[in-house]
Amino acid sequence: MTPDEVERQAETLALINSELAGRLDRQADSLAKIDNKAVVVIGYALAAVTFLATRLAQPALAASAYAAFAVAVGFGIMVVAVRNYQDIEPRPLFTGYAPRSRAATLAAMAAKRVKHFEFNRDRLNTKAWQWWTSLTALVIGTMLMVAALLVQTYQHDHIGRPGRPAGSVFHHGSRSQWAEFPGGRG
Repeated sequence: MTPDEVERQAETLALINSELAGRLDRQADSLAKIDNKAVVVIGYALAAVTFLATRLAQPALAASAYAAFAVAVGFGIMVVAVRNYQDIEPRPLFTGYAPRSRAATLAAMAAKRVKHFEFNRDRLNTKAWQWWTSLTALVIGTMLMVAALLVQTYQHDHIGRPGRPAGSVFHHGSRSQWAEFPGGRG
């Protein structure tokens, strides 16, 4: 564009510039929301690890659950890690564009905002992928944790004398158990 064409497009450039500024604001909001979701996933995974560590669980499934939770925490930390995002720097904006016309400044700012938006969009897409990976690992880890606890409980309840299941929380205190002791209550 020639300088005269730029001057004639001042209103259009102002509209484009304000739209780009709004898009950059929405993009920053999306980045913050992904960070918040990642922190929740990290917290849940750490709580689940703590819970699983305090329970007797089937070892192979528990180890798999720990690995899945580690993946969830690792990718969650990658999401919230500090990264370089681009935005218009105030000092060069002031010193470089103060002598220019309003239209020329708007054109330059719009071009910079487009470049920054595209750069930040790639970062946003990466963060979103990392968050989905973290969430998927959390769900898999939770399913493995539940399976590890259920398998261990099932094995515990069914180990005993041949033909008879061992006692469990549900069978504790039944008359058949008391009858086995001399002077029992059965």
